[in-house]
Amino acid sequence: MTKPASNSAPRKRGTPWRVRAERWMPLIRRLRKAGFVAGCCTLALLLFAFGFLYYLRHQTLPAASITQTSQMLDLQGNVIDTFHTGENRQSVPLKAVSRHLIDATLAIEDQRFYDHLGFDVKGLARAAVVNLEHMETKQGASTITQQLARNLYLTHERTWNRKIKEAMYTVQLEMNYTKNEILGLYLNQIYYGHGAYGVEAAARLYFGKHASELTLAESAMLAGIPKGPKYYSPYNDMKNAKDRQRTILGTMAAQGYITREEADAAGQELLAFQPLGGGQQDGTAPYFRDYVRSVAVDQLGINERMFSEGGLRIYTTLDEEAQLAAEDAVAKGIPTSSQQQAALVSIDPRTGYIKAMVGGRNYKTNQFNRALAKTRQPGSSFKPILYLTALQQGGMTPVSRYKSEPTIFTYDEGRKTYAPHNYNDKYAEDYIDMRQAIASSDNIYAVNTIMSVGADNVIDMARRLGITANLQPVPSLALGTFPVSPFEMASAFGVFANAGQRVEPTAILRIEDSKGEVLYEAKPVHSQVVDPAHAYVLTSLMESVFETGGTGSRVAALLKRPVAGKTGTTATDAWLVGYTPELVTAVWVGYDKDRKLTPTEAHRAAPIFANYTEHALAAVPPKIFPVPGGVSTVYVDPKTGKLAGKGCPDRRLETFVTGTEPAEFCGAHGDQAASGGEDAVKETSKSWWSQLKRWWTD
Repeated sequence: MTKPASNSAPRKRGTPWRVRAERWMPLIRRLRKAGFVAGCCTLALLLFAFGFLYYLRHQTLPAASITQTSQMLDLQGNVIDTFHTGENRQSVPLKAVSRHLIDATLAIEDQRFYDHLGFDVKGLARAAVVNLEHMETKQGASTITQQLARNLYLTHERTWNRKIKEAMYTVQLEMNYTKNEILGLYLNQIYYGHGAYGVEAAARLYFGKHASELTLAESAMLAGIPKGPKYYSPYNDMKNAKDRQRTILGTMAAQGYITREEADAAGQELLAFQPLGGGQQDGTAPYFRDYVRSVAVDQLGINERMFSEGGLRIYTTLDEEAQLAAEDAVAKGIPTSSQQQAALVSIDPRTGYIKAMVGGRNYKTNQFNRALAKTRQPGSSFKPILYLTALQQGGMTPVSRYKSEPTIFTYDEGRKTYAPHNYNDKYAEDYIDMRQAIASSDNIYAVNTIMSVGADNVIDMARRLGITANLQPVPSLALGTFPVSPFEMASAFGVFANAGQRVEPTAILRIEDSKGEVLYEAKPVHSQVVDPAHAYVLTSLMESVFETGGTGSRVAALLKRPVAGKTGTTATDAWLVGYTPELVTAVWVGYDKDRKLTPTEAHRAAPIFANYTEHALAAVPPKIFPVPGGVSTVYVDPKTGKLAGKGCPDRRLETFVTGTEPAEFCGAHGDQAASGGEDAVKETSKSWWSQLKRWWTD
């Protein structure tokens, strides 16, 4: 039977999944496409980032012009001057900075310094929240690396261009330097107020100590200043500085650098600050400092800017005690009201070290260094060079005799004449020997000597002794008529004191750069230019200058040790150049404009020399001049220059280069010679002992 048709509509079947999928396919395709695009974009961004980082990694950072204070030090290592042009900075390695200061700086400036890659994201977020709450900039988030990038390469202008460059340089710093290197650069770069850049200069300025010696309390005080030197400098506002210090100590305690008890104790500590400016060296020995600069720049080739701003350490030969003694002797040697000038140069003849230098009485009013000026006639102080020439040629000895009387000399094949005069026209009117001529500074004897030995030979000797001044081969050369500097005179006399050996004068021992690398080290040249025996005989002769009748006898009572030297006086200049075994010193006094000297003014050089020598060598026991081989001493008769008999009333023990002593004795008193055999040796020894005893007990 056929089933009847139903009146109801047939029921729809469910939509096949394929149909449903097809409906979603456009969306899926769009999502896939978007994901692909996003992936591509991400990949592109990553590639760009890596490429940019690679680019930055191989880009050279801009040259940072960081000036550093150069220092000049004396022989004992004390700073005698600092050089800087606006920025007082002395860079030191991180290991030379107090751990307290490092911790204080990290605590207040960049707590996550060792964890971030140049940018502190957490710090940025924290600062943003704080600033949003207060609706103003209350907290910054610049890391130490960012601050270093800004200080080294950029200005502090607030522009997007500067911020982008700062970010780039920050990344480059992190890629090119270790964290400790960045921290070290930062601590040597930041400004601590009052002209002090870097921790070392700041430590010296505020506390008069090195950065490595800072205490916890001092470190917390310094760490707070860079945020605003005007507001947090203890010299400007002690309350602000103290509040800032305690904030830093509290932060250090909260971060575990120190305990709360240590923070409280440091906060209560009373700090001893240097007087403003007291931590910086005003400098001493200004004429010497100028000389050192000229040697470094002109002779050693050190760049002028490097000398002033390169953080150099210039180690010099200056002796602080000797320099103070020199300045004091000059100051006391000339009345304050006088316009007379003075110069002093002192050298250790054994090493060539320049121990003291005074170029004038007042550096502030006149920087002209008279110690180096080849503008002054040395007068009779030049005569020892003449007499050394005569001794070394072998034609003259200490008992060679000339008559002291007014004399007219002819030269240049008889075409010219020269008529010298003794000081105040005083003449012995008799024959005198070399010792008497040196002691009394007889000009007639000196000119007779130069006529005998030849002026050219005297000039040659002067050159060997280190004198480069313009000298002419004329008879007046014997009387020191050609200008020579005190510096050259001191150097030349150093040969006499050093057994005939010349040592090149040295002012700079060593120069180191800011990293401690040696740029220059002195190697003084030693050369034997005179026979030791001849140098000693000349020294023995010049000791008479300070004995009775000598031109330096007026200061004999001030000298408590064996001293040799020579005075020199012209109408406008007065000198005393003398020495002990340890120290040779040239003193000049006069006027800058060739004004004539009064007798009183002409006598001021000798007391300056004597006072300086005794004070500079106060800690050094007196010593006789060492006697070299090839020297003999015999008794002579001054009247004849021959060997003296035992009964000779005026016999004198004289020193000779062995082989040049007299061979004939005078016999005028019917005696045998007193200069041979055992008796002579005994008397000679007794004479030396008497001389030593006199020096010690005088």
